[in-house]
This record gives sequence, C-alpha cells and structure tokens, in this order.
Amino acid sequence: MNKDRSGPGSARRSWVSRIKQATTRVPSDTEQLLEMLRAAQRNGLFTSDALVMFEGVLHVGDMQVRDILIPRSQVVMLERDASPDDLLRTIVESGHSRFPVIGDSRDEVVGILLAKDFLLYAFERTDGRLNIRNMLRPAVFVPESKRLSVLLKDFRASRNHIAIVVDEYGGVAGMVTIEDVLEQIVGEIEDEHDVEEEDTIRKHSEVHYTIKALTPVEDFNEYFKQSLSDEEFDTIGGLVVHQIGHLPKRGERVVIGNLLFKILRADSRRVHMLQLTLLPEAVEPSNDQTDNGL
Repeated sequence: MNKDRSGPGSARRSWVSRIKQATTRVPSDTEQLLEMLRAAQRNGLFTSDALVMFEGVLHVGDMQVRDILIPRSQVVMLERDASPDDLLRTIVESGHSRFPVIGDSRDEVVGILLAKDFLLYAFERTDGRLNIRNMLRPAVFVPESKRLSVLLKDFRASRNHIAIVVDEYGGVAGMVTIEDVLEQIVGEIEDEHDVEEEDTIRKHSEVHYTIKALTPVEDFNEYFKQSLSDEEFDTIGGLVVHQIGHLPKRGERVVIGNLLFKILRADSRRVHMLQLTLLPEAVEPSNDQTDNGL
C-alpha cells in the first residue's frame, strides 16, 4: 500500500523550495533587479542609504551627459585676455575651484584654469602684469551622448574633474564635473554654495536667497511673508516642481507671483536646492524659462 507523502514534512519541504526559488531567481531586467534590492532592504539586509547608492549605480548606466550637464548659460567662464583684477573678482565671487577659459568666443574653450594656480601667481606678481596662458591646463571635451558610466571611468583614469560638453555641431553645450556624476550615485554632495545643514534658507542680499527644496511651505511663507498654499504640497520644492510640470533640471526657472525660482541642484529623482529672486512685482506664472541662451 502506498503511503501518503503529503504530510507536514512534505509541506515544509515545499515551502522551503518555493522560498529558495524566489530568492535565487535571476532578474530579467533592471526593474526586477531593483525590486529585489528594495525587498532585501525592507528585510534589513542593508540600509536605505545603501539602497539609494545601488539604485544610483543602475540609473547611471542608463544616463547620458546631456541628462546632468550644467547649461552653458550657467557656467562661469573666464576670458583669456581679461585683466588680473577682473579674473580675481570673478574667481572670488563665484567660489568655484575650476574654470573654463575662453578665447575670442564662448565656443572657443582654450583650457581650464584652477583657482589655486591663479592665486599662487597673482599674489607673487606685483607689477599688475599676469598672463594666464601659461597656467592653463588642457580642456577635455565630451559629447552630450556620452554615457555617465563611461565618463566616470574616464575621469578616474585621467584624474580630470571637469569636462566641456559639446553638441552635435561642435558648439559648447555646457559643462559636467565628476561631482555631478557621483551625485547620481550617492546623492547630493554639499559644497561651498550649499545651505548649512541647520539652515534651510540663506540670505545673500535683500532680493537673492538660496533655499533647500525640503523647506516646508509653512516656514517659507513665514520667512518671506507669503501665502503660498500648503494643502497639496508640504515642501517648497514640491510646489515648484508642480508649477514647472515635470522633474526639472539644473538651470530651469519658474515664476510664482513675485518669486523667481531657479533650480540650482537636482538629480534624476528630486530637486535639492533652489535659488530665489524677489521680483519688484508679481508676474504671471510661467514654466517656460529654462536657461538656454548665453
């Protein structure tokens, strides 16, 4: 007589088999892999910060330079033949450490100037004459279509931190830095222009401010004596994204009443930092103010 093999032991073996199969299956696409990683994070196998980096690595493989470049209109460039005083003023006011240097036009990038190189020679020269041509480092040019994963590998191999992005016609489309690429993996990297951790609003003048996108609308209203609605969105970043109508890139602008917002920092997932300019009077809301000009 055949024995019934469908007892508790058989049920347990079947359950273990299903679990093993579910955990050892190979994902067929990126979305399945992401879902497995998210499930693993929910089960406590690694932290949420690690999950953000895993997701960033996968996203970087699909992204191109055009997705994160700094538009040409937002790039601080130095003129090769400018006076030392003008160069020094621009370097100090911008706070950046590396600058594209242009020749006769903004499409003629003749090299990269490091602020430390300029300052070293500038303070040694007291006769007012300073030629920056001898200080320039070679500029690296990359196409808009270059994949970020390849660009990061090139940055590491060449030890460059900055590349000039050119469009299909050979014109300068903008600039990309190693920091821009890394932020797609690890999230926002604080720099000298970011608001301090304990601050959400930094005042630069009576009309210019830097604001973290996570600033609550209620706090924003209280600070600027505004009456923006916080019924649908808790943060000022959420309100700005809604007004623009899509997840914006760096450099995009939108006007809400007498408030001009410009995206200072954003990645493929969210907006991080905003620049606010208080206008003298209210302007009709518009989301067609992306910086594309010189």
